[in-house]
Amino acid sequence: MNTNSLVSISDIGRDEILKLLETARQFEENPNRRLLEGKVVATLFFEPSTRTRLSFETAVNRLGGRVIGFSDANTTSSSKGETLKDTIKMVSNYVDLIIMRHYLEGAARYASEVTDVPIINAGDGANQHPSQTMLDLYSIYKTQGTLENLTITLVGDLKYGRTVHSLIMAMRYFNPEFRFVACKELGMPIEYKIFCEENGIKYTEHTDFSPEVINSSDIIYMTRVQRERFADIMEYEKVKDLYNLNNSMLGGAKENMKILHPLPRVNEIAQDVDDNPHAYYFEQARNGLYARQALICRALGIEV
Repeated sequence: MNTNSLVSISDIGRDEILKLLETARQFEENPNRRLLEGKVVATLFFEPSTRTRLSFETAVNRLGGRVIGFSDANTTSSSKGETLKDTIKMVSNYVDLIIMRHYLEGAARYASEVTDVPIINAGDGANQHPSQTMLDLYSIYKTQGTLENLTITLVGDLKYGRTVHSLIMAMRYFNPEFRFVACKELGMPIEYKIFCEENGIKYTEHTDFSPEVINSSDIIYMTRVQRERFADIMEYEKVKDLYNLNNSMLGGAKENMKILHPLPRVNEIAQDVDDNPHAYYFEQARNGLYARQALICRALGIEV
């Protein structure tokens, strides 16, 4: 296993998080730097993605590297029965870094154990999404001026939402207070509530996305109810529209409050929110380029 792999956000501590945020800031000032000259990066996406894959590939291109890979596992030898181990070991012969998204929890950890090439986890099932967490942290830091002592409200699919799971783990260093807003079927898994309790993280649980919750938040992090995680389509239909945010709900929000969303959205954020100064999700997506440039350099041991 390469020690520069990033499988879980728990692989890096407070100091390294802050260093990566500073590196991301430097890349925002100048994203076009030929630091990956002669490097080849594989993007292996066994699960569909638009923003994450394009963001990573743009990051490599702006750093002067080359990208190989696939965005549809059906076009690869895995459709013929090739094991994940064999795919990773084969691709490792050609590249300096593997960026991988997979539908199975733990797939990225397994991949990191069968190769010496660094692995960046671009999402594994409902488990972790550490590169999304870094761009979320960068977005929070840019808009709030700090990561310390913030009230963060997580809304929607907290059961399967790997982005909120990773964010909780990263924020343990910064004394947050979380509000978990979800129905019983999509509530925060017990292991993440135990994590909060063990790390002294304050949290409350709510089934009502109330004005009191909205108006006392520094960050509102909306999530999509993910149809692809449901085996029973009727269960999905029952919960998909329970938590929606529209412009009329924001009249009493704190001036500094920003709305984040990992995207894509369906209807959990109404279109009329887009022009509200509290909306930040499209800027958040842009921040992904700079955060991922920082993570790529970390994985390859390149000092910026």
